[in-house]
Amino acid sequence: MSGFVEKPEPVQVPGLVHLHTGKVRDLYQNEAGDLVMVASDRMSAYDWVLPTEIPDKGRVLTQLSLWWFDKLSDLVPNHVLSTDLPPGAPADWAGRTLVCTSLRMVPVECVARGYLTGSGLVEYKESRTVCGLALPEGLTDGSELPAPIFTPATKAAVGEHDENVAYEEVARQVGADTAAQLRQATLAVYSRARDIARERGIILADTKFEFGFADGALVLADEVLTPDSSRFWPADQWKPGRAQPSYDKQFVRDWLTSAESGWDRHGEQPPPALPQPVVDATRAKYIEAYEHLTGMTWS
Repeated sequence: MSGFVEKPEPVQVPGLVHLHTGKVRDLYQNEAGDLVMVASDRMSAYDWVLPTEIPDKGRVLTQLSLWWFDKLSDLVPNHVLSTDLPPGAPADWAGRTLVCTSLRMVPVECVARGYLTGSGLVEYKESRTVCGLALPEGLTDGSELPAPIFTPATKAAVGEHDENVAYEEVARQVGADTAAQLRQATLAVYSRARDIARERGIILADTKFEFGFADGALVLADEVLTPDSSRFWPADQWKPGRAQPSYDKQFVRDWLTSAESGWDRHGEQPPPALPQPVVDATRAKYIEAYEHLTGMTWS
């Protein structure tokens, strides 16, 4: 059992139709048919959307995504039309709302990996492959790969796991031409972002993208290169052979699996509320990632 501990009621805004409540984002459609995407402060972990929010998280994700979209615009178009607040929207939506082109979304999580960790490491230990791609012997947790690899996954509903799949399965699902476009765009964007992050003392270990089509063109959508969708590691602390320090929700994961929380992640009970120190440390880590990457002070 998993999903929302407490599923929020959607905010009602004149002229907007609520479409979906996701783990982090609420989706609406305006009268022009555009998508209005609002990033909440919700936090998810272990397939649960937790009952405790992280203040400013949605704004950090939105502003960091906008920064990256600008850096990547020559490689692939993105779905952002405007950051203007829709008429009648609550003031709290400021800084966390994007008006976007409505796309025909591709039902694939496009994952790029430059380093071995997470589910890729689990598969590598079993078969020396990741998503069916053969890798050299001798790699360990945190090892840099010989070259970035495209390791797609199926998109899962809230409360369910994405599942890694082979490239051939993606080609079967969406067609060979689309699969090739996804792989090319994913690796191009990852490589650009990896180099930008590296200049700022950060390793981009892996990341996931979502793409859709508008008028036949592939378009980058959703959030991009945030601590929610990527593994960012401090370069000066990188040491293969162990779990790496990271700019993400690790404080939350660590507390949930600690004796202090009293929660069994494999049981049926929902996770408890987060204590304030964990909330504060997680918020600080998201802001630190934003400031290191963009060079701008969060305010």
